[in-house]
Amino acid sequence: MTPEGEPGVSDFGISSGEIAARGPDAVAGTGGDDLRFALATAVRRITSAMVGLPLSDADIAAATASVARVADGLEAAADPGRRPRAQPDPVGTPQDFFPTSPVIGFANPVAPPVVVEAVDGGLIGSAWFDYQFEGPPTCVHGGVIAMVFDEMLGAANILAGNPGMTGTLTIRYRKPTPLRTPLRLEARFVSREGRKILTTGAIYHGDVLTAEADGIFIELVPQRFMKIVAENADSPEALEQVRADAQRFGLAGDVPEPGGLTDP
Repeated sequence: MTPEGEPGVSDFGISSGEIAARGPDAVAGTGGDDLRFALATAVRRITSAMVGLPLSDADIAAATASVARVADGLEAAADPGRRPRAQPDPVGTPQDFFPTSPVIGFANPVAPPVVVEAVDGGLIGSAWFDYQFEGPPTCVHGGVIAMVFDEMLGAANILAGNPGMTGTLTIRYRKPTPLRTPLRLEARFVSREGRKILTTGAIYHGDVLTAEADGIFIELVPQRFMKIVAENADSPEALEQVRADAQRFGLAGDVPEPGGLTDP
């Protein structure tokens, strides 16, 4: 349980076990405004124009100088360390699960972003992929589709109270997925077998199925996840942030100190 007495989910890919019992009807609410959303939107416009529009060398040079000045200013103004990551709350809206996600994150200029919502116990989404996501001419890159499925299926698991990390993702590309056109996405938790979580998803252009996916996700025990974080963390602060999240979700007793990590 969280300190406020609500069930929660963390990046450990585990939950208090009470979310699934409450069911998808427990999902409600809307996220607050984030000033990064508008900045990310502006950066997406720059990226799309740079990749897809016929610009002159002079225009590109002028833009480079302007953007470099903005980047210099942001880096100089930033405090030391890394901004804390928000953790997903399954009793909130799915769009708020990962605000900096490269798929659904409104605060991430790398994201299209895919807009998602909970419907009938599953997750539905809409997307418009611009020039920067092009693979074959006029088509969305297959690797981008795989990334989107990974995020959609993972978010559907959180929504169902069965979070986990991707074990296997099987994708069938039925037809080319067109660029710069409205697309519909679906994802749904299917079942659970021990620590294995089974999930499915699809992408449609109108009524045409362009791609579908089946995923096997694995719930991780806290000790195993902390070992992964300890091996990957670029600073002690990053590791301590994960420990703080564990405490927030009532998992501190299950999470070893960094010096005592072992592979279970």
